[in-house]
Amino acid sequence: MPFPDFDPVIFSIGPLDFRWYAMAYVLGIVLGWWYAARLARATSLWAPTEPPVTSRQLDDLMLWITLGIILGGRFGYALFYQPHLYGDLFTGSTWGERLALFRLWDGGMSFHGGLIGVSLAVLWFATKQKIRLLSLGDLIAPVAPIGLGLGRLANFVNGELWGRVTDAPWGINFCNARARQMYGVLCEYPGGPGVLPRHPSQLYEAFLEGVVLLSVLALAIFRGRLLARPGYVTGLFLLGYGLIRASLENVRQPDFGMESYPFGLTMGMMLPFPMILAGAWLIWRARTRPPVSA
Repeated sequence: MPFPDFDPVIFSIGPLDFRWYAMAYVLGIVLGWWYAARLARATSLWAPTEPPVTSRQLDDLMLWITLGIILGGRFGYALFYQPHLYGDLFTGSTWGERLALFRLWDGGMSFHGGLIGVSLAVLWFATKQKIRLLSLGDLIAPVAPIGLGLGRLANFVNGELWGRVTDAPWGINFCNARARQMYGVLCEYPGGPGVLPRHPSQLYEAFLEGVVLLSVLALAIFRGRLLARPGYVTGLFLLGYGLIRASLENVRQPDFGMESYPFGLTMGMMLPFPMILAGAWLIWRARTRPPVSA
């Protein structure tokens, strides 16, 4: 089926464009903030101890998390997928090339870079405020799938990060008018949107990384009462996301120039490995220790 010609711009005010991709980030942060605040107020979920932060502390933390998402996501994308952007910062022939690393509006954000940025922000905040680090992680991890799901939907609207070629009846031809404008002849290239139907992998990821992972963590919190075991919920998030992302790489088109790693691996398969190991270790650690005492 043909890909709908979605307009990536919601509306414009003068030269300023408001895009679906940016709106996904804003909405994800706002909804995540609301959900985290709800968890922080539910003292019974943390019994016999108290929630790791007060409402005022959470408000301060969200500013640092937002910076971690944006800066970590962009710098991580450049590090993992386009390292030449760091070289261009010093050797670019024009100011446009030198500042390309900071052109967020051109696209290019990495979840793994954002995860590193958020982790550093949470670590710094926990140290400064003398808060239990793992408990603070258990407050932040369950809200992450909200932003992940919205971000994948925005990827679909933008017609980017498409899947591999498929003969499934729901395969989509992403080579629409916008793709031809962006990629030119590369639109017909096998590594581009192509003329063959492809998996709508963005929707697969939105459902599994967003809806399913959010539901699993909510069950762990509200039914399993696992917030009393520091690190358990964080471990579930890391393990769950890592497994989902690595498995979905089988239907997602690898990034251009990164299709030929050994053993058929892609960058999207290799980056989740540390998350899977860290998540499994945190779960094992939480299970082998008694719940925290008052």
